[in-house]
Amino acid sequence: QVQLVESGGGLVQAGGSLRLSCVASGRTFSIIDMGWFRQAPGKEREFVGTIPWTDGTTRFEDSVKGRFTISRDNDVTMNTIYLIIDSLAPEDTAVYYCAAILGPHHKDTVKAESYDYWGRGTQVTVSS
Repeated sequence: QVQLVESGGGLVQAGGSLRLSCVASGRTFSIIDMGWFRQAPGKEREFVGTIPWTDGTTRFEDSVKGRFTISRDNDVTMNTIYLIIDSLAPEDTAVYYCAAILGPHHKDTVKAESYDYWGRGTQVTVSS
């Protein structure tokens, strides 16, 4: 079992920035990839970006490239990843979820169905 808890959401003005956190606990040694998704009201959950759990390059959905950054805490024992969002816009309003893929086999990190565990999400609301 892996537990994921997101935090850092809130109400921000357009143009601002936010840093969302996702803390993993439990069988974290089994995690091989982490992803961020978001779901806006009335829309389907969509892929935002992904980061390998131990090492490797990040990958983002095209529409957020350049504004979104994913990183892992420098202290790996924190088992925490971050999603930093710059130049927030009203269309970024959504519930943001982190998710984990467990090994040993890599899966398509863009697809929500590839992920084994999900957090409950954190709400981001951007006012214009």
